[in-house]
Amino acid sequence: MPLPKPTLALGIEEEYLLVDPETFDLVATPDPGFMPACKRALGDQVTPELLQAQVEVGTAVCADLGAARVELIRLRGTVARIAREHGMALVAASTHPSAAWPDQRNTDKERYRTLTEDYQALARRQLISGMHVHAEIADEDLRIDLMNQVGYFLPHLLALSTSSPFWGGQETGLKSIRPSISDDLPRSGSPEKFASWREWQRLLEILAEVGLVTDPTQIWWDIRPSARHPTLELRITDICTNLEDALTVAALYQSLLHHLWRLRIRNQSWRIYRRVLLEENKWRAQRWGVGAELADFAAGRLKPMTMLIEELVALLRDDAAELGCLAELERARTIVADGTSADRQLAVYQKAIVDGADAREALRAVTRWLARATVAGVPQVA
Repeated sequence: MPLPKPTLALGIEEEYLLVDPETFDLVATPDPGFMPACKRALGDQVTPELLQAQVEVGTAVCADLGAARVELIRLRGTVARIAREHGMALVAASTHPSAAWPDQRNTDKERYRTLTEDYQALARRQLISGMHVHAEIADEDLRIDLMNQVGYFLPHLLALSTSSPFWGGQETGLKSIRPSISDDLPRSGSPEKFASWREWQRLLEILAEVGLVTDPTQIWWDIRPSARHPTLELRITDICTNLEDALTVAALYQSLLHHLWRLRIRNQSWRIYRRVLLEENKWRAQRWGVGAELADFAAGRLKPMTMLIEELVALLRDDAAELGCLAELERARTIVADGTSADRQLAVYQKAIVDGADAREALRAVTRWLARATVAGVPQVA
């Protein structure tokens, strides 16, 4: 029997930061009317996050990227409008340039109280935001097979999304510090490889039987089978400040899965490399973003992101055309050429310093830019 074609329907989650529109400091305790107003407007598509200074949105199931675009614009615009009405501004970046994690307050929710009790400072330190992309793959063994194969490309997607070059008021020297913070938690980072869905389920059973992990959502890998949906959930990426960048990352992910499925039905597959090798590319993506050279293990050499993205666009063009996201796929070249949010944040910071600002003033200029760029071109829905 031929393997059924996966729908690859999309769901995208974004986590935002809430800032004061005058000082641009993080708002540790938002107006108590903010979340109820979000709930009235968006229902279950908006939720609180671990820290009160964060809010998360999630699209409905989207048949294609065009539908995901409409959903993301509506969600980002609506939350931005409600934030403004409650004296705040929205920032889509994976770290706040100057905020300190010990100054933040947890959301009063049982799940978050448990996380903080279990993981202590490792949980309290999670002052980071990300973007998660779900792709629907109904066949369970296929979901596992594609997870194994697409792992090779996760550093490429991270490089295109970088938005966390600052941490605690310091320029880190990285384009993305977020993975280093999230990977402090157990069961994080690159996933294991599995021979089948049953092997994945057996791991969950062992963790539960021994009393280690009873909630599979506490497996925080860079990519994982969703515990709640028949999807493969991409988690490695920073949140993109520019909404179009987010859609490009989603288009690449969807197209990669489609391409790997096409290989599968021809009894082919992408070579699966050792975790230590993939972690090297992940590190390089963190450090240099779109300026990185990543290892092409088949060619046996490093290649610049410009070359790798050209190769990916050529490889995936037919897949993206079939999925209706070719324009978004090809826009990956623009991200490499113009830089990511991290590159722009660093440019704003350096210009402010050259113009005579001290470090704190320069960081404030970065956050001011982030607040504007987050909603640039996004109608703030009435």
